[in-house]
Amino acid sequence: MEEWYAYPLLIVVGFIVGFINTVAGGGSLLSLPILIFLGLPSTLANGTNRVAVIFQTAIATAGFKSKGVSTFPFNLYLGCSAFIGSIIGANLAVDINGLLFNRILAVVMICVVLIVAFGPKISINEVQERLTGKYLWLGIIAFFFFGIYGGFINAGIGFIIILFLHYINKMTLVRSNATKVAVVFMYMVSALVVFAWNDQVNWKIGLILAIGNGSGAWFASRVSVKRGDGFVKKFLIVMVSILAIKLWFYR
Repeated sequence: MEEWYAYPLLIVVGFIVGFINTVAGGGSLLSLPILIFLGLPSTLANGTNRVAVIFQTAIATAGFKSKGVSTFPFNLYLGCSAFIGSIIGANLAVDINGLLFNRILAVVMICVVLIVAFGPKISINEVQERLTGKYLWLGIIAFFFFGIYGGFINAGIGFIIILFLHYINKMTLVRSNATKVAVVFMYMVSALVVFAWNDQVNWKIGLILAIGNGSGAWFASRVSVKRGDGFVKKFLIVMVSILAIKLWFYR
């Protein structure tokens, strides 16, 4: 991290990641490899990335709310469940071997590419939401496991959350995104505490990355989700494929 270009690069990457994470998901599939390539050990990169994601999701949640898009208290129920799961996932992550982490992340990246490229198209037509009863409890159970994965790696979880909320809870893409960023903010707090407790956070780098993430998140929350979704998918397919290959062979 001594190169002069490292910090400006982090802000630029952070902006792109914040935009992608807010519009759709998968932005950490870019920021995590970048942090690793810049010299951070895998686990430290994983913990440091959480700082930026917390800033990003807090700002995105405020942005959506300022436009009148909020799913409270539904998002609170899911967030509390994911918060507990995230503690488990983060504790698993702090002890994982660096090479194994890289391999797992590379596989996750390829899987996300396949989901983005060949998965079912998400429509944003108005549908009747299902936020109570058995669908609420199904969401609470599912988000506990989403929280475990989020605490462990988090990369690509946005797509999984959006697909679940749309097809199970029948939420539009816009409201799914608003729910997603609020839930991720809640469970990311517990994950960051675990990483920080185990001294796996570089606060300086995390805060610099957060400048970009937060700016990208605010910008994304102010533009049409429909207009940005197609661009993000195409961008991710190309970039994630390249980074997954490089990460798999990185030593």
